Amino acid sequence: MAHEVHQEITDSGRIVSRERPDRRHWALNAVGIGTILAICYYAEKALAVILISALLAFILAPVVELLMRLHLPRSVAAAIAVILLLVLTCGVIYYSYNQASLFAQDLPKYTGKIQDQFQRLRQQAESFDVLGDSPQDKGVLSVRPATDWNAVLTRRFGSFTEFFLAVSFIPFLVYFMLTWQHHVRSSTVMLFPMESRHKAYKTLGLISKMIRSFMVGNLLIGLFLGLASTIVFWILHLPFFYFIGFISGYLSLIPYMGVLLAMLPPMFVGMANIASADVFAIMLSVLILHLIAMNVLYPKVMGTRLQLNPLAVTMSLLVWAWLWGALGLLLAIPLTAAMKIIFDHVDSLKAWGNWLGE
Repeated sequence: MAHEVHQEITDSGRIVSRERPDRRHWALNAVGIGTILAICYYAEKALAVILISALLAFILAPVVELLMRLHLPRSVAAAIAVILLLVLTCGVIYYSYNQASLFAQDLPKYTGKIQDQFQRLRQQAESFDVLGDSPQDKGVLSVRPATDWNAVLTRRFGSFTEFFLAVSFIPFLVYFMLTWQHHVRSSTVMLFPMESRHKAYKTLGLISKMIRSFMVGNLLIGLFLGLASTIVFWILHLPFFYFIGFISGYLSLIPYMGVLLAMLPPMFVGMANIASADVFAIMLSVLILHLIAMNVLYPKVMGTRLQLNPLAVTMSLLVWAWLWGALGLLLAIPLTAAMKIIFDHVDSLKAWGNWLGE
C-alpha cells in the first residue's frame, strides 16, 4: 500500500518522520480494476480471439520446435503446424457432423421407447399436477420448441458473419505468434525498466510454461477420459459409443459442472436402450473417471504450476462467465493462474498472489 511521509515534533523537541496510509490508493485501485473489467467486457470479441490464438500457439509450439530440428525454417515449420491444426479441426467437424446426422436418422427408430419413458414419468407425476389439471392435457406429451442453436452460439458475436470473421483471424494470429514469439517476448521485456527486465523475463517464462502445461495436460487427460468412456459405453452396448464417449470425456474437464454434464450424452442416447441397472453403471463410471482425472491425473500433469485455491477458482469462474459466457468458463483458470504468476513477481501485488494461492 502507498504511504505518505509526514513529520511530527515530539514533546522532547525531536522531529520524527511517520508514514500514514495514502487514502487515494484504494480509490485508484478501484478505478483501475473497473477500467480493466470494462475493457474485457466491451472488447470481448477481440480479446477472446487473441487469447484463443495464444492458447493454440502454446499447443503448437512443441510441434514447431520438432519440425525445426529437421532443419526447417521457423516460418515453414509454423505454416505446417497451422495447416495440421486446420486439417485436424476440419476432420473433427466433419466426423462430428456425420455422426450427428447418423444419430438424427436413427433417432426415430427408438423415439417410441423414449415416449414410453416420458409416459411413465407423466403417470407418476399426475398426482402432483405437473402437466396440468385440464382433461385435454391428459395423455398429451408436451414438447417445447427446438432451441435456436445458431442464436445461442452467436448471440455474443452479433451475427454468424461476425462470428465467422472473428474466427477467420485465428489461423493467421497463431501463425504470426509462432513465427514471432521470440521477438515478441524480447520486445515485451524491453518495455520494462532495466532493473525489472530479468523479473519480467522470468515471469513471462513461467506463464508460458503454465499455459502450455494447462493446454497440453487438458488435451491428454481429455483423450484418456474419452477413450476410457468409449470402452465403458461399448461394454454397456450404448449406441454411438465411439462418438458419445469422447464428448463425455471432454465435458468432464469443465470445472465443477463437468461430472454432471458428462453424464448427459450417454444418458440421453441410452435412455431407450439400457436397463435401470446400466443407468447406475453409467453414472458410477463417469463419476469414477472424473475423480481419477481431477485427483490423480491433474496433479501429475499440471504439477505445481496451477497453485490456485478453490475459492479463487470459483470466483474466477463466476467473474469470467459473467464477462464472456461459456468461453469465460473455459479461459477462467489459465487467466487466473497467469494473474497469480504476475502478482507473485510484483512486490506491491504479492498479497493478492498469496490470496489466490493455496
